[in-house]
Amino acid sequence: MERSKQKQLNQSEKQATSADDSSVNGHFDEIMKITNRTGLPLAGSGESSAQSPHAIESWREERTRSLEDNQMSLPSIAAAYTTILRGLGEDPQRQGLLKTPWRAATAMQFFTKGYQEKIIDVLNDAIFDEDHDEMVIVKDIDMFSMCEHHLVPIFGRVHIGYLPNKRVVGISKLARIVEIYSRRLQVQERLTKQIAVAITEALQPAGVGVVIEATHMCMVMRGVQKMNSKTVTSTMLGVFREDPKSRDEFLTLIRN
Repeated sequence: MERSKQKQLNQSEKQATSADDSSVNGHFDEIMKITNRTGLPLAGSGESSAQSPHAIESWREERTRSLEDNQMSLPSIAAAYTTILRGLGEDPQRQGLLKTPWRAATAMQFFTKGYQEKIIDVLNDAIFDEDHDEMVIVKDIDMFSMCEHHLVPIFGRVHIGYLPNKRVVGISKLARIVEIYSRRLQVQERLTKQIAVAITEALQPAGVGVVIEATHMCMVMRGVQKMNSKTVTSTMLGVFREDPKSRDEFLTLIRN
């Protein structure tokens, strides 16, 4: 009897862990359907032809912080910075530091303002029906983020390409998507995938490619202190993942 109960408990824990691992952007990546030019699931994906409504609509629901939250949390964040200054051996009451905790708290809220924004706020009126099936690329998008491990900046450039499937998005909105996900505590690998998944869920294109080249100040100012190091990450979905020619065309165009 005890063995049976333990077995059921282990199975429940395994399922819960699997569900947590599948989450991307607050969405569930495993049920997202990536289609090819014919609108059918990609070969070898193991997916059925029916698309889950959640896969298409989940990008509409995300927001974890409001402007009211900012106002309420500002005093406690400022107090935390005062404690940090004391811990560093400084005097928070000296003239140059009197307003530093409030300035730092306000700055940190701005650096992470992506938590109070939703993709639907950006894209809702900027997705258009268009009979265009050639590659669309926006490259060299400036990106600023914060390393979630050390709370120091990550900055660089983002290159985005997608192959429309009867729908296009205003090109400036791609930069806005980058802004929403980069203005959070991040790791570059996750940021790259979040941008690609958001575009896929919103537009249902035939394919999406995202490449990020970035400098991590946690690697420049501290640790190994390698001034000229850059980190490059990529996420390829749909035909960009399955078709080498489409992928090569995208990579060639962002290099030129």
